[in-house]
Amino acid sequence: MARRTRTLPDPSPVAPAVPDSGSEPSVEAVDTRFLRTLVGYNTRRASLSIIGVFMERMAVYDLKVVDFSVLSLVAHNPGITSRQLCATLNVLPPNLVGLIAALERRGLIERRPHPSDGRAMGVHLTPAGVELTGQAEQTAAQLEQDATARLTAAERKTLIRLLQKVYD
Repeated sequence: MARRTRTLPDPSPVAPAVPDSGSEPSVEAVDTRFLRTLVGYNTRRASLSIIGVFMERMAVYDLKVVDFSVLSLVAHNPGITSRQLCATLNVLPPNLVGLIAALERRGLIERRPHPSDGRAMGVHLTPAGVELTGQAEQTAAQLEQDATARLTAAERKTLIRLLQKVYD
């Protein structure tokens, strides 16, 4: 059986600076060459730049990332259960309970008995939830376009596909 090996990125390391006779070295330009070879580092940096803009633009709707994600999932999956939301978003049930309750108090969602599972409740958007989610999704789509403006449409599609391969 052939053994698969991984090839690590070649960060082209540079010898660390040695302090001059007890003085601390001074850094003029920060060397990020190794970090920039790491998927996690690059993904996190990209995520931070997008999330910052996301939070600013969603403040008008009083939505955090997870709130938006729940509303979008409910909009596209009327009657989705809390269990399905937890599994899809990788959220623990106790954390989702408070989130659902808060969105319900805001009049954005409502729970109704599930048609085929008597123990479950389906989550649905209210008319106010439909309106807010539609506006928030338009805002999110625009901010994604703005954040990826330096990419072609094909590059953006490829980036999304490759990121999905990492987490799916």
